[in-house]
Amino acid sequence: MRRHVAAALCCLALLAGCSRSKGGHYLYASNCGICHHGGQGMAGSVPPLVGRIDKIAATPQGRAYLAAVLINGVSGSIRANGQSYRAEMPPFRYLTDTQIATILSWLSEQGGSGPAPAISTAEIATARAHRIGAGDVAAMRAKLDQTNPLP
Repeated sequence: MRRHVAAALCCLALLAGCSRSKGGHYLYASNCGICHHGGQGMAGSVPPLVGRIDKIAATPQGRAYLAAVLINGVSGSIRANGQSYRAEMPPFRYLTDTQIATILSWLSEQGGSGPAPAISTAEIATARAHRIGAGDVAAMRAKLDQTNPLP
């Protein structure tokens, strides 16, 4: 009997480990990390995310922008941390609302703001329901930057 209980506990531990592996870090690494690397980006072409997402997510408009970026992609030149970047980010519509919210919330937690703003699945669902072009996301960013300067 003890052997069966031990085996069951091992299976539960393995399942718990598997579900943890699909958390924010895993989802980020397997979807965003190829370009944004560990969150530091790539000089001149891919902006850094760590230390910025939490600041952008501090307002409802910022969270709406972040959701729009992942759902619709973004194109055009942007400034981040005082540097210019010009890269095309593709849409990540194939990810579920929960997966996108998990990635963005995990990135927000990496920024050092306390407490880190979380992005909800409802905010992602709203962005998904109102698709816009990647250029329109850039315009959304410019408008947001006027009211709430972006890092």
